[in-house]
Amino acid sequence: PHPDDPWEGYNRAVFAFNEGVDKAVFKPLATGYDTVAPLPVKSGVGSFFGNLGDIWTGINNFLQGKGRDGGSDAARVLINSTLGIFGLFDVATDMGFEKHQEDLGQTLAVWGVGNGPYFVVPFFGPRTLRDAAALPGDIYGGSLVQLSDVASRNAVTGLRVVHERAALLGADRAVEEGSLDKYGYIRDFYLQQRRYEIYDGRPPRERFDDARATPMQPIGLSAIEADDAAAGSLRIELARAGGDTLKAQGQEQ
Repeated sequence: PHPDDPWEGYNRAVFAFNEGVDKAVFKPLATGYDTVAPLPVKSGVGSFFGNLGDIWTGINNFLQGKGRDGGSDAARVLINSTLGIFGLFDVATDMGFEKHQEDLGQTLAVWGVGNGPYFVVPFFGPRTLRDAAALPGDIYGGSLVQLSDVASRNAVTGLRVVHERAALLGADRAVEEGSLDKYGYIRDFYLQQRRYEIYDGRPPRERFDDARATPMQPIGLSAIEADDAAAGSLRIELARAGGDTLKAQGQEQ
């Protein structure tokens, strides 16, 4: 058994469930959206949700002691919310303000909280136990769940889910063709990529307790692609929408 996956039986069952839901519901919706929505609309939707994600990313950068990155994130939000017309256009990137992607799970890792076992969450896909515990905070902090009007909140959330899934349609075939065991491929990729994210792209070569994995090697898919569309499971985690929507814009262009 994989040392980081002591609950593999449960995880494989949830993985299969997530794939079934995705193929029956979310992938068809995403395909329709991708076909019907014009490119400018999809770009604006991606930028809008990316701007919301920058708020939560900035908070987590400050919590991790990365004040410079947090300040850059705050500047992105200010610029894109004004010059970018409520975030519909990503003006800040063109002005040299780098896009970051941070979440509460990464913050807890920086604070010394261990990785814990690999854990597949229904509807949300691959996580570690630490990241699963951080998920409620990420959802609340990185989304519009604070909207008081339930109908508006549900509509915006639904649009976000479908938009993010549509941005990942191109990754499905790559993972299907690139692995004999999709579950194992996604698990190993996720654990490696999480380590890479926690160390901001500069993981140490030696083994460390937070994520028992080999040093990150170049892989053809992004973390988002592997975590969501590649796995065949739906990511509806709103907290990481900043990175997801940025990837969406890149694929749409």
